[in-house]
Amino acid sequence: MNRRHLLGAAAALAAAGGAARAEWAPSQPIRLIVPYPAGGTTDVLGRMVAEGLAERLGRPVVVDNRSGASGIIGSEFVQKAAPDGHTLLFVASGHAVLKALYPNLAFDPVDDFTPIAPIAGTAYALVAHPGLGVTTLAQLVALAKEKPGTLSFASTGMGTAQHLSGELFKRLAAIDIVHVPYRGSGTVRADLLTGRVPMMFENLALMAPVLKRGELRGLAVTSAQPSPLVPEIPTMAAEGYPAATIEGWFGLLGPKGLPPEAVAALNAAANATLRNPAVLEKLAGLGARVIGGSPADLGTLIRSEGSRWGKVIRDANIRPE
Repeated sequence: MNRRHLLGAAAALAAAGGAARAEWAPSQPIRLIVPYPAGGTTDVLGRMVAEGLAERLGRPVVVDNRSGASGIIGSEFVQKAAPDGHTLLFVASGHAVLKALYPNLAFDPVDDFTPIAPIAGTAYALVAHPGLGVTTLAQLVALAKEKPGTLSFASTGMGTAQHLSGELFKRLAAIDIVHVPYRGSGTVRADLLTGRVPMMFENLALMAPVLKRGELRGLAVTSAQPSPLVPEIPTMAAEGYPAATIEGWFGLLGPKGLPPEAVAALNAAANATLRNPAVLEKLAGLGARVIGGSPADLGTLIRSEGSRWGKVIRDANIRPE
């Protein structure tokens, strides 16, 4: 998304950010739980939001990476926290599917949290190591059909957007490729670059520099339109898979029962952060789309994404390892 579009999106946030003048203010530092390892996209965006909240609320916002179990460890920590606005959760798309993945989950990803604000969306790229010998999506599908069950794709963990994107593509293309889950981004990227795993759906902004250097090949992007980061790579829709148009998203939650005045203040601060020109430039560099909006918008997003990907999980019979 270019700067003009980002600024236009920011203007649209003004009403959401200024809809309510809340009287609540934090009385101590805020802890922002990121339920994934440091260094990944969720962590980068979470720290960006933390800085913006601290600036606007007048209190430090400390990022605490509590990773593990597909985001469950960090999420459960926040779910059990006091609903006073001083412990928040920065989630990625995987939060919406936790109940589908783990039917015996100790908490409900929707009902046991208070939505505060949707933040941003990012596209993915299907990338392949040059050693795989394919340069187009059609060639990959042909190779997978020629050698069923022998090709593999990596992800940053069971139930992550990278994993589910691969599972959806498998079904749409009617191919048999094997999922190889990793824990976090660092190790999987190293194995992808060496060819230990041949392909992956990964965050487009993270892959763009690698693709430009020719270390990996971009076969398609999951955005609705070609990305300015890699405009030469076609969309999944243009390659014949419109149902594989996918956007990862990020949002801010609190524990269940967060007071309305705290929600209003935190939502206003989050939306104001997304109108900051410096933040807009950073998001553009990440190939991210500004979302922003109301708590209800985030609740609707989580429910709709849970429904969409819950079907993929059931159809693919995905079970935690």
